[in-house]
Amino acid sequence: MKKNKIQNIIIVAVVSIIIGSIAAHNYSVDQTKQKGLQFGKELEQIQEEVKNLQTKFYSEKTKWDEGDISKEELTKFYEKHLEEFEKIIVKYEQLTPPNLFKSSVELLKLSSETQLESDTQFIEWIKTGDNSAKVRSDTQFQNALEYEMSGLVEFYSAKTGVKNYDESGEFEPPQRGLTQKVVQIYENMEKECNNEFKNESGEFDSDNDEIGWFNCVNEAKDWKAEHLP
Repeated sequence: MKKNKIQNIIIVAVVSIIIGSIAAHNYSVDQTKQKGLQFGKELEQIQEEVKNLQTKFYSEKTKWDEGDISKEELTKFYEKHLEEFEKIIVKYEQLTPPNLFKSSVELLKLSSETQLESDTQFIEWIKTGDNSAKVRSDTQFQNALEYEMSGLVEFYSAKTGVKNYDESGEFEPPQRGLTQKVVQIYENMEKECNNEFKNESGEFDSDNDEIGWFNCVNEAKDWKAEHLP
């Protein structure tokens, strides 16, 4: 379980890097572009705060396991952790995302809310030794991972044009068929690599372009492999 939790921290870090790339998205209208740029920075900051908070959460548990801090000290730290986490989650509601990215924000918010519930149950287990609380924590932790993965896929769906919304579009809950969506996103990523490094004849103008294309396509393949359900 500890390995999975460390993996969750890594995933959140990756999400932060990916979301930061929204600043490079080519909006057709300058006003929309500026709105998207600001939104990307704000969302990236929130995800960074979540990552740092979870890193501290598990590092303090390790300190307790190794006898470096007392149970009382750990409990006090965890009480503060829950307060800080709640404040961070509120920030999702203060975002004004472009319409295409609303669902990814909702899913990342849902992931953080579920992680908070997991942390709450985990703390209950630490305090009381109630194994049922540990089971609930583990269950919510897995749910948080799934919501986070769905949020990342939704983000890429919007960014690469796989998913589109009308101006009046509303957030839709997680849907099935992630495999097909991931494949579609990969195909769009591959097209972006071709557009960036190949000329109109589908050939390379230089060795550097060929190397750049090769690396770009490999990154797309790695992304697909990591995100297929």
